[in-house]
Amino acid sequence: MRTRLKNFWEKLRTSYWFVPSLMMAGALLLALGINALDEVWTPDWLWESDWAHKNEPEGARELLSTAAGGMITVTGVVFSITIVALSLASQQFGPRLLYNFMRDRGNQFAFGTFLATYLYCLLILRTIRQGSDSYVPHLSILVGFLLVILSLGVLIYFIHHVAESIQAMTVIATVHGDLQRKIEKIFPVPCEESLPWSREASERLMPEDFEGRALAIKAGKSGYLQAVNGEGLMQVARKYDLLIRYENRPGHYLIKDSTIARVLPLGGKESQKWQKSVKEAFIIGKQRTQEQDVEFLIHELVEIAVRALSPGINDPHTAINCIDRLGSTLAELAGRAMPSSCLHDREGNLRLITRPHTWQGLVEASIDQIRQYGLGSVAVTIRLLEMIGAVLPFVRDESRRQALLRQAAMIERGSQQAFSEESDCEDIRRRYLAIFDVLEQTAGITGGK
Repeated sequence: MRTRLKNFWEKLRTSYWFVPSLMMAGALLLALGINALDEVWTPDWLWESDWAHKNEPEGARELLSTAAGGMITVTGVVFSITIVALSLASQQFGPRLLYNFMRDRGNQFAFGTFLATYLYCLLILRTIRQGSDSYVPHLSILVGFLLVILSLGVLIYFIHHVAESIQAMTVIATVHGDLQRKIEKIFPVPCEESLPWSREASERLMPEDFEGRALAIKAGKSGYLQAVNGEGLMQVARKYDLLIRYENRPGHYLIKDSTIARVLPLGGKESQKWQKSVKEAFIIGKQRTQEQDVEFLIHELVEIAVRALSPGINDPHTAINCIDRLGSTLAELAGRAMPSSCLHDREGNLRLITRPHTWQGLVEASIDQIRQYGLGSVAVTIRLLEMIGAVLPFVRDESRRQALLRQAAMIERGSQQAFSEESDCEDIRRRYLAIFDVLEQTAGITGGK
């Protein structure tokens, strides 16, 4: 349930209606509260002020009508600016990055402020009465006037915020910040405390007849696996004495009726109750999310770099900035343990066999596409090799080093075929050999060049 609530909250955060709706509800409550206060009490200084004295019913209506009309006009302008910004972001950075713009709280707050001010002015406008029982809510009008002034400040902020948010460096820094926070959440354990349970080891712990007896749980619809309720699955596995093996991890695309998990009832009993509970633990949606999918954010940085290298944009500097951020990410991951694929209950019984992220998979996700699309740029090729050399001092495990060295070797071989200029090839070769100098200094490796 907790995972499903988090998934629902993430959907609310990325919607453009949730925050404005809350702010409009707040404007409704504010209008009702201030108007009720206005009917029973108004400060003496407000009655005696020239500003309040001029607020006769006709003038008050004109003032609020002007404010409401201006706010709805500004709302339309803000909406148009937002659509233009989203279009530019989609063309320059890719449609995947629209997810980040949609969840931007600054844009949602600005949009909500204008709508809330508009609604407040309308609600106060309808309370003004003319005739023998004329009534002018002076305090409510003052609050409305202050809201209009606040909205003007928010409009200035919004224009600045949109102009800043569509800059390449800002987008890259924002995605990298989200990636760092997600790494701390998904990979909280330092390498020194890593558990030895790999998926290969888990295969040896499974019963020999697992494949023959295990019941396949099918996907109810096609879509991306957004999250898995691991805590809920552990509770179900303990309650019904089950062994559950994931067939996919968050971020994978599932076809309807494909197998998402295999379940072996260790007690030998099948139950419709646990089948439904296991199936509901896998949350499937229309698009990938960053909730449990760190590769999603890595792919966002890679997509920015690949688009920057396209002939239509031809911006290697943006690609280099992405490479720098990816290098920082790999250096951070180098000091963290990959999650174990074997999860045991409190009694030490194997209950869940997952498909966690692997170091090699994250390295390939970070480098492969940039390496392939960046073969036409000497600067990008050199920076990739420099990035690998910068990450290696943080890597202590030999198998992890080999994953980076494999990428470096492919970059060097591809460059020798892609570039005909000898000086460029020599520069690339020099950066490649420098990687082994780093290895000698940090890991005591000699030879292998």
